[in-house]
Amino acid sequence: MKFVTFDGDRLGVVSESGDGVVDLTDRLGLESEEPLVEYMEGDYDASEYADADADYALDEVTIEAPIDRPGKVIAAPLNYEKHIEEAIADRDITTDEWFSIEDKGYFLKAPSSVIGAEENIVIPFNDRRIDHEVELGFVIGEATKDVDSDEAWDRIFGYTILLDISVRGDQDRSNRKSYDTFTVVGPYVVTPDEVGDPQNLDLELAVNGEVRQSANTSDMVYTCADVVQYASIGATLDVGDVITTGTPEGVGPLRDGDTVDAEIENVGSMTVGVEERDVSFADVDVEKHGTE
Repeated sequence: MKFVTFDGDRLGVVSESGDGVVDLTDRLGLESEEPLVEYMEGDYDASEYADADADYALDEVTIEAPIDRPGKVIAAPLNYEKHIEEAIADRDITTDEWFSIEDKGYFLKAPSSVIGAEENIVIPFNDRRIDHEVELGFVIGEATKDVDSDEAWDRIFGYTILLDISVRGDQDRSNRKSYDTFTVVGPYVVTPDEVGDPQNLDLELAVNGEVRQSANTSDMVYTCADVVQYASIGATLDVGDVITTGTPEGVGPLRDGDTVDAEIENVGSMTVGVEERDVSFADVDVEKHGTE
């Protein structure tokens, strides 16, 4: 099934035709402002409505982020070999040392950076490079701690597209990836039975019609389950946490007025606009207070 959060706090599944939404909210008695989390935590079964007639056409509703404020957004760095080479060449990394999840750990993105697939990416500074990164993301469906890789697959509720937008520079990774609108998630969360093998999916990102990133998730260094296993060692993964798995090569800058198209096989597609705030990073005056 393809779950979709829409019109603020309503949960639905995409109809069999692919162009409509079956509203689950009233059918299942969902009341939470995070209806997908409520669904995953409760004793609900939407399968009986998967082939029901659509209540709305997809183009009649506003698709929101699947989870508006996940407890955690956990991101795996440098999980495609060619992107590691690209990062070294671009001086985002200044050493030939192999950087893996085991070396560098994961990083966190602010939940407030999450937006849905129908919102715009907002560039916060007009004098800094802001890059796009398309990634396969997924949602944790049950509380998870110290799970083995083989068992981790069962903790994944469904898969989604995630755009990890990044300011380039020397700041801490979580800082420069956590600005408002820098985590675009959606449009759907697709259950594993419809996705097939998550480690064999084509993914692509284009800016203004120019393809910049094109790869297959088989190129990942660490699988989705590996990332869950590693993350669960350090922290309990809660229902609704979003995990993202790194980006392939082809990362490039975004500018005001750009249109970003992203697609992952069996997961979905999104088209997102880009707008710019008239703020210069160089003009931000932060007063320092020290001790004598």
